[in-house]
Order: sequence, then C-alpha cells, then structure tokens
Amino acid sequence: MSRTAIREKTFKLIYSIEIQKQKDLKEAMDLYIEANNITDKNTISYMEDAIFGIQKNEKEILSQIEKNLKPNWKIERISKIDLAILKLAIYEIKYKDIPFKVVINEAVELAKKYGEESSKKFVNGILAVVVKEG
Repeated sequence: MSRTAIREKTFKLIYSIEIQKQKDLKEAMDLYIEANNITDKNTISYMEDAIFGIQKNEKEILSQIEKNLKPNWKIERISKIDLAILKLAIYEIKYKDIPFKVVINEAVELAKKYGEESSKKFVNGILAVVVKEG
C-alpha cells in the first residue's frame, strides 16, 4: 500500500475517533482495522504510531492549531475533518522525519477530497505557519 493510501486510512481513523469521541484508542483502532480488513503490517504500524503519537503530543498539536486561528475562532469551530487532517499533518511535521512539503501536499489533497470548499486553503494556511515557526 502506498504512503498516500496509508495516510488516508489513518486520517479516516483519526476522524472516526474525533466523531465518536472514543477514549480507548487501542479498541477504536482494532475495530477500524477489522472493519476495513486492513492486514498490511506497515499500514497498521503507521496507524499505531500516528494515533498514539498524536495522543501523546495532543496538547502541543492543538496549541499549534489554536494559535494560528483567527482571533475570534475557537478550535471547536473547526470541522472534524479539517481537525483530523491538521492533527495528522502537524504530528508528521513536528515528530516524524517526513519532508514538510510532502506532508502539506498530502494534507491539502485530503482536504480537497473530504473537506469543504474552503478546507484546502485553511489547512494549507495553518500548516504553512506551523512550518515557518519551526
């Protein structure tokens, strides 16, 4: 499975966890893997790393998003799709050794495919500032 496809499946899992407000991430991941018939070890390993990495660093990741919102915006106002995309992308930029251009490009593609009309600009704008700030 390609890295793009793995990232898309991981995004869908993050979105599912956001929507269902699941606390038991291991159980949520196991159910998602079973329901989607995912058997590829690389995919499962990537998903585990991303899900538990985002959980471990969630405060920092959400802070990165919040500080780049318009003054009167709150994180609760962001669509769950955009939030899931941003969490995954910021985790990859900050905590993984993946070129930021690749991460941003793939995040914008996910936003185009699953988000609203304005999602691609919103996601691109937040991620550009996150990269710029280091």
